[in-house]
Amino acid sequence: MNLTKVLSFVFFAVAIALGYLLYKGVDNVVEEEKRVALIESAIIEKLQMLRDAQLAYQASNGKYADNWNDLKNFIQNGEIWLVQRTETTKLLDYGKEETTVTFDTLGSVNVMDSLFNERKYPDFNLEALAVVPGSGGKMFEFFADKIERNNYQINVFEIRDPAPINPERRLNNNEKALRVGSRTDASTEGNWK
Repeated sequence: MNLTKVLSFVFFAVAIALGYLLYKGVDNVVEEEKRVALIESAIIEKLQMLRDAQLAYQASNGKYADNWNDLKNFIQNGEIWLVQRTETTKLLDYGKEETTVTFDTLGSVNVMDSLFNERKYPDFNLEALAVVPGSGGKMFEFFADKIERNNYQINVFEIRDPAPINPERRLNNNEKALRVGSRTDASTEGNWK
């Protein structure tokens, strides 16, 4: 009878220990998923900012920046021209309309003040913009080139996380790594959508 009580106590203690270990294992997985999601959202925010800078660079220079130093210099020193477009429609005698479009350059604004002002990004740090969050200091990979589509030369760019923190994104040589743009298409979208 005494042995039964001892065994019951031992099995009860083992059951509690196994339950705790199971709970802790599930809790650790959930916490890791939350950490990965938080880091990936910070990476996506930076990729969106870099895309905005690339689009402004392309509008000013006719091509995309293929490295961080050129893009950084543009953000620090570049200007975006403010252009006003005006359409005037005149009704002709025979019922047809004639539309005249005029463009007027109103001036320019600094890239830093326009895209990365304190109101939009209060904690903006240009030096850290190209550093991948949670990577220990690794920089985003930059690519820009021209491709040919239907006998036209099209500018393309891609900015990519070189070392994804999410194990699912590391499969097949980082094939699903977070990125914006494309090396093969005229896309400026991110792959997180």
